Amino acid sequence: MRHFIISTSDRLHFLMRRVAVFAVCVMFVTVVVQIIARYVFSSPPVWTEDVARYAMVWTGLLGATLSFKTQSDAVLMQSVFPEPPHMLAVFAKAVQSVAVLTFILPVIYFCFIGLKGGFAKGYLARQSGLTADTLGIPMVWISVAVPVSMVIILLHLVARWAGDDTLENPAAQLD
Repeated sequence: MRHFIISTSDRLHFLMRRVAVFAVCVMFVTVVVQIIARYVFSSPPVWTEDVARYAMVWTGLLGATLSFKTQSDAVLMQSVFPEPPHMLAVFAKAVQSVAVLTFILPVIYFCFIGLKGGFAKGYLARQSGLTADTLGIPMVWISVAVPVSMVIILLHLVARWAGDDTLENPAAQLD
């Protein structure tokens, strides 16, 4: 089971890195199209700004999963203090896990369940009734990035608990 969790986390990391790179490329291309259309043809398409914005949302949230997996997220005091003894390091990892869970679990919960209960009042249900003005697609396709990224971070956290040694084994990060 331990190997299955870690390999699933690694495969998701590999896939999300590809999706995030694709989203950055989409964002770049749509911004270039908008700039050229605006300054060369004086007629920018109305959809380019929204596509770039939604690609940026997906890029940012998937980027959070990537940095969490590789533990390249901001570590404020690591360079100031010496390496803690093993027991203190275990305690620090437990506190970090509690902090991550304190943020992620309510986000996942409220994506599906509303404040007063019920699936019809959850974040995704509310977004499914909205449509992107310029693109004509349901906003839920953009909003689903939130629970997807949170569930992936949760899986990466479980992989850490299972002994994911991505940082101790740099070869594990190679594709």
